[in-house]
Amino acid sequence: MRALVLSDIHGNLEALDAVLEAAATDPSGSWDVLWNLGDVVGYGASPNQVVNRIRSLSSVDVRGNHDRVSCGLTSPNGFNPVARSAVMWTRGELTAENTQWLKDMPQGPIHPAGMDNEDGVTCVHGSPLNEDQYILNMRDAWAPLQQMKTHITFFGHTHIQGGFSQKEHDWHELRPRYHTRSERESWSLALPPGTRHLINPGSVGQPRDWDWRAAYAVYDTERAEIAYHRIPYDVVASQGRILMAGLPERLAARLREGR
Repeated sequence: MRALVLSDIHGNLEALDAVLEAAATDPSGSWDVLWNLGDVVGYGASPNQVVNRIRSLSSVDVRGNHDRVSCGLTSPNGFNPVARSAVMWTRGELTAENTQWLKDMPQGPIHPAGMDNEDGVTCVHGSPLNEDQYILNMRDAWAPLQQMKTHITFFGHTHIQGGFSQKEHDWHELRPRYHTRSERESWSLALPPGTRHLINPGSVGQPRDWDWRAAYAVYDTERAEIAYHRIPYDVVASQGRILMAGLPERLAARLREGR
């Protein structure tokens, strides 16, 4: 089975479409299921279009903090002014149907159906211990790696592609190694038996690892590997949507910066 793992789309239609097209034409094969790790909306100017795409394709959905706030389940007061402005705009833009879909999205951890014990997987937004926790370094990863109930946990929230692994006394931070910042690229990670992994596919719509390209991952259970991907997309069109919507200019500028 091949699972397409997406996170932090943040209302960026151009980035999502580029990812879906690339994943459908992957030389290694297309995907069988799509796992959405949350923050479908927020920041970007195409919330309804993005929600409609994901609703029609995903088999697993985990709510993110922007999803939760954008549909009115919690207050935006904890967000910075730019994020808060984007959330309030998104609330006014979402259709009633899409707002309800966001409200109904479950909180992680979620265990995808059809995965046996050997291939056990958990899907979360922030951490298997707390949906709003950021896992940015090995110190953050230590407790989740120790306490998670499956060998693999897919998480997002940080917008940084990579992850962490642990086998007995060996601990490693994972960062894909690419050669450019302009072309389509992939990097594969083998999953040795007995190793526990926290895997972040990166952000589709708003990367913050200094690489502007849309990020995603594919989990191949038969090959026991994760393939990380970066895909160029029409960032100018996405920036134009943000500016035409009257959203903060910073949200457009950071798409090109990748931070």
